[in-house]
Amino acid sequence: MMKTKSFIKNSWLGLQKKINSLFTNPYKEVNLNWLKLKYYKHLPTGNLRKHSLKGKYIYFYSATELLHGFKEIFIEKIYNQTLQEQPYIIDCGANIGLSVIYIKDQYPEANIVAFEPDEKNYELLSKNIASFGYTNVIARKEAVWIENTTLDFSSDASMSSKIEASGSANTNKVKATRLKEQIDRKVDFLKIDIEGAEYAVLKDIEPTLHWVNNMFIEYHGKFSQNHELVEILAIINKSGFKFYIKEAASVYDHPFIIPKTSNLSFDVQLNIFCTR
Repeated sequence: MMKTKSFIKNSWLGLQKKINSLFTNPYKEVNLNWLKLKYYKHLPTGNLRKHSLKGKYIYFYSATELLHGFKEIFIEKIYNQTLQEQPYIIDCGANIGLSVIYIKDQYPEANIVAFEPDEKNYELLSKNIASFGYTNVIARKEAVWIENTTLDFSSDASMSSKIEASGSANTNKVKATRLKEQIDRKVDFLKIDIEGAEYAVLKDIEPTLHWVNNMFIEYHGKFSQNHELVEILAIINKSGFKFYIKEAASVYDHPFIIPKTSNLSFDVQLNIFCTR
């Protein structure tokens, strides 16, 4: 009898949860109702548009990527953390600035250095920083790397713009700065979302990681690079961090049954949260 009551209670609670989800709008946090959300999902990429948030405007080209960023940053709150009132933050791969906007909303006195090498993303990053009237935010149109140099970079005004091998087709030259030289003081939060360059950069900055309090890494890799992921985790552990891992994207629905050939850029995409 007790088991029957428990089953009925759990079933009812589950049904209530499903009903509530039908009438709950998580995108209310970013000023989107269901109608506008549906409209955004069908907007073509390419034209400059703006979205009202907190009385300011966010400028964007891709509504799909804007919604993805909203979901990760403002709804799932992947950068939610406890920092001091005036934290120093290095944002590597700032894209159009949603991470900057979220952090400045949480910590208005934050000092942020935001790196974004993609020409159009940098244009939007600068435009959004100006739109929100931020002070103490420095936008740098540079890639972070293991030396101060010039690199080939695939610039397609998306979240997947990345450093390419020298001589690759459809690339532009971008200025690169050695991240290790930027970590010369206490960094409250270091964000690294650099589309596959994280392994080389983390190996280079390992001696300076004692300056970093919290760190976020979005890892991108092929199965042939699994040893690099193992080494990244070893660097994190050796540097005194605790770490927690979530999938950044579910690449394969059935990981035991993977196609022998794949056109995907990465087999593994992980969010790695590092704290002390």
